[in-house]
Amino acid sequence: MSEPNSLEAVMAQLAEAAKADAESHLTSRQRRARTIARLAAVQALYQMELAGEGVETVIAEFGRHRFDGDIDGLTLAEADEAWFADLLRGVVGGQAAIDAAIRTRLAEGWRLERLDSTLRALLRAGTWELRERPEAPREVVINEYVELAKAFFDEAEAKFVNAALDGVARDARD
Repeated sequence: MSEPNSLEAVMAQLAEAAKADAESHLTSRQRRARTIARLAAVQALYQMELAGEGVETVIAEFGRHRFDGDIDGLTLAEADEAWFADLLRGVVGGQAAIDAAIRTRLAEGWRLERLDSTLRALLRAGTWELRERPEAPREVVINEYVELAKAFFDEAEAKFVNAALDGVARDARD
């Protein structure tokens, strides 16, 4: 695992990637808000796993203290808070099925529990979107989570996220 990029670098990286993969039915402001929701969801899932906090507690905390707030000296843009809340509730409520879908895409002998917590959060969030949000274009979902993986990990992990989510998408949407 590489050193995580700064929040500012992550946001710039995601903004650049969003130019190529626009969710055409959304305005640029709505697309950015959805990107922020995805980033926050990965952070929230990671926090929930480490701290053992409940989903409603974390949703409320992010709504009160994180969205539209200052983090690391950078003002975070507006988030799609409804998407964020649905994503978290969906991952938590469907975690057994989500984990099973991810496990089918892991190499033989690999266990989901063996993966880094942030990597699990990325895969779970992306898998939920691919399975439960058909209106979100497959390419956009995969690309956004790959870009998030690049913000936290080396290229190898980003390629792993790409391959795993592409497989999940084929299973869920074909």
